[in-house]
Amino acid sequence: MLNFAERTKNYACKPMLMSMTGFGRSTVELSGKKITVEIKSLNSKQMDLNARIPSVFRAKEIEMRAYVASTLQRGKADLNVSIESVGTTDTSTHINTGILASYKTQIEEASATLGISAPTDWYSVLMRLPDVLKSDSSEEASEAESKALTEALRQAVDLLMAHRRTEGEKLEKFFAQRIETIGALLERVARFESERIERIRMRLEENISKIPVADLDKGRLEQEMIFYIEKLDVNEEKQRLTQHLNYFIETMNAPEPGQGKKLGFIAQEMGREINTLGSKSNHAEMQKIVVLMKDQLEQIKEQVLNVM
Repeated sequence: MLNFAERTKNYACKPMLMSMTGFGRSTVELSGKKITVEIKSLNSKQMDLNARIPSVFRAKEIEMRAYVASTLQRGKADLNVSIESVGTTDTSTHINTGILASYKTQIEEASATLGISAPTDWYSVLMRLPDVLKSDSSEEASEAESKALTEALRQAVDLLMAHRRTEGEKLEKFFAQRIETIGALLERVARFESERIERIRMRLEENISKIPVADLDKGRLEQEMIFYIEKLDVNEEKQRLTQHLNYFIETMNAPEPGQGKKLGFIAQEMGREINTLGSKSNHAEMQKIVVLMKDQLEQIKEQVLNVM
């Protein structure tokens, strides 16, 4: 029996990302047989497993599917199992001579009755008829073959998970670099904030001075200007974006795999803060910074789809 629950824990030992992309192949040989298991996986929102398994192993299919699905958790996976004879010239398929002779007799009788000529190439006709070939192989796998299949499947899945871990390490570095870049860009925003507010104030005062109003309540005007400028304040967006950046790294370093969906949600929240920062900026240099942030975030969003 495949103890998939216990083995899955082994893949949660290290705090690292797991990619959904992977490949594993294993071959196990026993007396006269070679069993090969290949499994590959790509990214998908859920677990989507397609299996091609020889009929001799059909009784093991449910167990195999449960093991693969529990270990891989997410991804579009293709499982291929093959079994072939090796190291022998014997074949388990034989010609059923009795049935072959019976068919020949019936054809000769039909030929005489109907007045038509018998076939000149008997073998090409007879070998196409039902049950002429018989197989001595068992319809079910032997205990040794079942054990060999189990071992091949485990090895293939282990290799695939190792591949996923390797790809996950690459993703971890990729995300860390881009999160760091967004953080550095966010720090650049501060140098333009005081200048931006002063420009907005001056522009408002200049435009108001052009309005031909005889009696202007300067106190009320000052209040409205303060209210307008406060609406353009970006400190809250900066603070929340910083929190999201930290939370992304924290989630990425979680001790158990399966962070992909959560990282996707965090990236969406980061996008909201960056968009708001851009809409409030009213400053050419700050908007350039926002564009650079968006570029980094889009790269993150694209690769997050590959995280388990």
